Amino acid sequence: MPDSATPSVLFVCVHNAGRSQMAAAFLTHRAGDRVQVRSAGSAPADTVNPAVVQAMAEVGIDITAEVPKVLTVEAVQASDVVITMGCGDTCPVFPGKRYLDWELPDPAGQGVEAVRPIRDEIEKRVRGLVDEIAPAN
Repeated sequence: MPDSATPSVLFVCVHNAGRSQMAAAFLTHRAGDRVQVRSAGSAPADTVNPAVVQAMAEVGIDITAEVPKVLTVEAVQASDVVITMGCGDTCPVFPGKRYLDWELPDPAGQGVEAVRPIRDEIEKRVRGLVDEIAPAN
């Protein structure tokens, strides 16, 4: 069970098949147990985008076991930081939560060549987030 002092982050996009999956995987990879990580979609897809899985494998992160999850009010309430990626007005807003909106291209229907720059931008933003909320001791 995570310590209550452990910051929690929820990544939200529409399908939870691309951007939010990459962001959650990078945050887990970089911060380990220093951050509690969740991802969800307002209209989740059936599977994670295969080009996203391939792009993450290229940087040594395996997300083949991940499954898109539906966004719940409980997930938002349990999170300290909610990072949206193009889910617009479908994201519930609660007072006292920190919201960030990362405007990133949607990798849906794109090949791995188009996914790589999105992946790299997400990794850069996650690195900054880790430095801010869960710096290494």
